[in-house]
Amino acid sequence: MISAGQMRAARALLGIDQKMLAEMSGVSVPTIQRMEASNGNVRGVVDTLSKVIEALDRAGVELIGEQAPSLATGRGVRLKEPVIRSSGDD
Repeated sequence: MISAGQMRAARALLGIDQKMLAEMSGVSVPTIQRMEASNGNVRGVVDTLSKVIEALDRAGVELIGEQAPSLATGRGVRLKEPVIRSSGDD
């Protein structure tokens, strides 16, 4: 579904911290912390995982699965379209 590395990379692409991802997804900060501390695929309640994935999707992040078309192999993340940031986010 999603790996801990993908979660961290997605946050980095968006320039957000764990607290912001928690707010965007409606889950607690400790839950985000546990998910990102996982080895490999994030394990947990499917509903909670879905909330995080949906929040990332709404923010413009595309999760690249193991066998998804890409220039390279393996998992990853990429922005679906440019994220518009305010002028103070430099």
